[in-house]
Amino acid sequence: MLDLTYRPRRLRTTPAMRALVRETTLQTEDLVYPLFIVPGEGVREPIESLPGQYHLSVDEAVKTAKEAYELGVPGVEIFGLPTYKDEQGSSAWDMNQPVQQAIKAIREAVPNLIVISDVCLCQYTSTGHCGCVEDHEVLNDETLPLLVKVAVSHAKAGAHMVAPSDMMDGRVAVIREALDEEGFTNVSIMSYAAKYASAYYGPFRDAVHSAPEFGDRKGYQMDEANRLEAMREIELDIREGADIIMIKPALSYLDIVREARDNFDYPLAVYNVSGEYAMVKTAAKAGLVDEKRIVLETLLSMKRAGAKIIITYHALDVARWLQEK
Repeated sequence: MLDLTYRPRRLRTTPAMRALVRETTLQTEDLVYPLFIVPGEGVREPIESLPGQYHLSVDEAVKTAKEAYELGVPGVEIFGLPTYKDEQGSSAWDMNQPVQQAIKAIREAVPNLIVISDVCLCQYTSTGHCGCVEDHEVLNDETLPLLVKVAVSHAKAGAHMVAPSDMMDGRVAVIREALDEEGFTNVSIMSYAAKYASAYYGPFRDAVHSAPEFGDRKGYQMDEANRLEAMREIELDIREGADIIMIKPALSYLDIVREARDNFDYPLAVYNVSGEYAMVKTAAKAGLVDEKRIVLETLLSMKRAGAKIIITYHALDVARWLQEK
């Protein structure tokens, strides 16, 4: 017998013992479920690039929101496809469009569910870019008033929280000012503070038909090589009035999540993005991984890195699995 004073394995002997000393936990209350809203009625159309996810008309989105709430998921984030597109993306602030109608309907049907709205222009512009375009350049300052219109329209529809994802400089400040001026002082801002120009977004762009008409988004989304820049971006958004900071994507940027947790005493969110989700689904379908185990392990890694909020397409499945446990 070895003469060992301390044996770490003593605390791994049974499930109860492991649970007793577990440092990090994943809870249903950590999750936010994305919804993709489309025009029409009675629409529940599978999204081929995101197995298990659907394009939903407003009435069907209400049903899914109720399901999420009943499973204990505290919030949903609303994305949408408009009925029309133009150069400015004016459908993004049109109160008669699916996103605004879905926000209103979900708030009325499930009043205790947190409704978060994505504030961007890429789904709504004819260029597929996140702002005003001139000579193939996305203009920063000219885009800000348009983002303000979007955020205010979502607040008027009933959103508890707006989430600007465009990565224009200064957008948190102008949105905060406009919300306050319109009397929406209690509408919070979850900023996509460090959003990288990632290859992991492919299935999402297919789902919302937002691939750029030309070029890419590297002129405004972050370079994946940069760590210190992310800290500067986060600090700027906090100064401008962000209530929650987000890092996107999650899985390949857990070092950024950890550093943000260590440096900023603010609620921290991550987006478990479409590419991360689709890879797991594809591998599970091929029988290469245990879907339940790998999803729970992956999301737990995000919590362990320091995230409190996880926006994930796995949310409903995870809620059911956690209830089983």
